[in-house]
Amino acid sequence: MNPQVQSFYDPATFTFTYVVYDRDGGHAAIVDPVLDYDPACARTSTASADRVLAFVRDHSLIVDWILETHAHADHLTSAAYLKRETGAKVAIGRGITQVQERFKALFGMEPEFATDGRQFDRLFADGDTFAIGELEARAIATPGHTDDSLTYLVGDAAFVGDTVFAPETGTARVDFPGGDARKLYRSIRTLFDLPADTRLFLCHDYPPAEREAHPQSSLDEQKQRNVHVGGEADEETFVKLRTERDARLAAPKLILPALQVNIRAGELPPTDANGIRYLRLPLNQLGGEA
Repeated sequence: MNPQVQSFYDPATFTFTYVVYDRDGGHAAIVDPVLDYDPACARTSTASADRVLAFVRDHSLIVDWILETHAHADHLTSAAYLKRETGAKVAIGRGITQVQERFKALFGMEPEFATDGRQFDRLFADGDTFAIGELEARAIATPGHTDDSLTYLVGDAAFVGDTVFAPETGTARVDFPGGDARKLYRSIRTLFDLPADTRLFLCHDYPPAEREAHPQSSLDEQKQRNVHVGGEADEETFVKLRTERDARLAAPKLILPALQVNIRAGELPPTDANGIRYLRLPLNQLGGEA
């Protein structure tokens, strides 16, 4: 059985959120939901998540899962909010424990913050299967961009996270802690071995001015036209290209607030003694020299 898929695009972070479901009145999962965040005043809102909830309610869906393809560095997740609203379980890849260990240290997080992934309801390993109502789903480990990166295969639909983008944009960066260009290349080749009719649903699109953002791609167009891994690109060529390209990239604008929230499964940091929650900014730790 193949799923129905509804996409929601957040132009502020170039992020796609998906509702994947078996039928109207049936069961659903929400993939990579966005929590709106204004960096100028450090204010969050749930407008994007509420649009997703409106669709869920309009189609009388029971949300079984909130699925994170990885701990994102470019947007905050609304997983915790959606869990409270729907009762769904929040899942991510088992590699999140390595991500938590690295960034707990970087941010100097509270000592009691656990780095065993307990903030999430399920940590998927490569090959784990689960159900979304009548739909069969499988987690495929696709590390390289991050340690915890997963692709979720639901029927003929693959939610690929930050492995590949639109063909003219290429692939994800690998210069974050735990990133590895060789692992990413091999992960993408794993995706290329999926059935030819697999629909690829992208986590991001950075469209040129002449077109709108596209949520979906195909294996054929990725194999033929992806500017980083398409055609005859071999592993050594990709590693060289990716490494040189990443050396010139600026850090994502929301990486510092995003990771502090996303490794907590979308919960905000605990309140301070004055009743206010705070995010931390480690100085001179990311990016190049000022």
